[in-house]
Parts: sequence; structure tokens; C-alpha cells
Amino acid sequence: MELLNEKQLTRLVQDISLEFFNKPYTDRVIFNRRLRTTGGRYLPASRIIELNPKYFLEAEREEFIGIIKHELCHYHLHIEGKGYKHGDPEFKALLKKTGSPRHCKPLESNVNRVKHQYKCINCNHIYKRVRRIDLRKYRCGICRGKLVKFK
Repeated sequence: MELLNEKQLTRLVQDISLEFFNKPYTDRVIFNRRLRTTGGRYLPASRIIELNPKYFLEAEREEFIGIIKHELCHYHLHIEGKGYKHGDPEFKALLKKTGSPRHCKPLESNVNRVKHQYKCINCNHIYKRVRRIDLRKYRCGICRGKLVKFK
């Protein structure tokens, strides 16, 4: 699958905005390749929606549309001067009303990055990490037990 150009992406967001919010989207939307841990973000200062292109390429279409709807919730509430942040009740209510997800699902390409696993010797909790940790410095976050390399 090939990425949409900015005009096609803007058209898609405008269509979703009209369908689910009955309001036009009049600002800019772009793909941002630097986004790593999120599907998208809304920048209130410049009123731009940035979307992670990996979600367009790797996730299902419904997941990507859900990310757009989530960012449109931020956008429309901000434009109206209402609470547009994750903790605001107006934001939570609009997410529910439009069927938008609160969080996006992690991508398979990001989930399988685990290189190191550590196990607590007291409670057997397993920690999965991409980077190594210093076992002399860190302890279990649950019971403060000693961690050992696992697998």
C-alpha cells in the first residue's frame, strides 16, 4: 500500500469530520514520520493534525480511521473553546459519542522489539525491555525484589 499525499489525506479527514461530527475540518493534516509511540497528535497552537504513517501502512483501515476521529475530537473541542485534553469530561463524552478510541493499539512492528526480559525473584513479575538495564541499580516496581536476566 502506498501513502496518501497531503491532499488525499486532507480529503479523508474532511470526510470523516463531516460524517461523524457534522462539522467541517478546515485546517492542515500531515503525516509525521517522527511519531513513534502514538498514532497521531493534535497541535493546538498551529491547529494541525499529525498522523503516524506507519499506522496507515500497517494497521487496519478502521484503526487508522479511529485515530483520525480521536484527533478530530481534540480539534473540534479546541475550536469550540471546550475541554479538549484527555482528562476533560467533554473530551471523554465526545470520544464515546463518536465511537473514537481512547488509545490506539500498538503496532506489531513495535511490539516485537523486545530484546531483554527480566524476572523478579520474589513475585515472578516479568519486565520486557528493548534496552538492557543495570541489575545492580534497578529493583522490581511491585515488591522491590531483585531482578534477574530471563531468556
